[in-house]
Amino acid sequence: MASQNVKIVILLLAAALLILGAVAVAAASDRTDRMPVAVFDLRRYMGTWYEIARYDHSFERRLAGVQAHYELLSDGRVTVENSGVDYRSDRRKRARGKARATAMPGRLRVSFFWFFYSDYNVLELGPDYDWALVGGGSSKYLWILSRTPRLPSRTLNHILRLAEARGYRTGKLLFVDQGQGISPSSP
Repeated sequence: MASQNVKIVILLLAAALLILGAVAVAAASDRTDRMPVAVFDLRRYMGTWYEIARYDHSFERRLAGVQAHYELLSDGRVTVENSGVDYRSDRRKRARGKARATAMPGRLRVSFFWFFYSDYNVLELGPDYDWALVGGGSSKYLWILSRTPRLPSRTLNHILRLAEARGYRTGKLLFVDQGQGISPSSP
């Protein structure tokens, strides 16, 4: 019986090592540059942003007219409200959260649930804070944001080139409908 228990423990340890190895290899193979901008003015970033494009993820699936609103409070905290219209029900959905600046310019920590925070990296920024390329703590998250519901094609193409140079796969981006009555493409 003891030798059976030893075999089970050895198998469990081997499985754990394989899983840890796979995670390490996946992390090492991610060569995406997620370093935020070196100069960042939090006050200028506040206000409303329209989502132009994003990687698909469950918490925004089937949403059009997506916007994010950031407000800096007098005590230095930042409130966040993300909203979008579910094009199946035509109802606006809202998620309220909070953000805080970090010691690294361009990196915020954002939370929409209790004390669980995620990295929010402003990767690239228009000179007048008129557009932003934003990534998360992993390369699975990418957004193109604008102060207006649409970007000129020249500006959008420039942002796409910047994202590609950082290692993001721009072919995976879903472009968000900011107009009325048109459903965005969705898997």
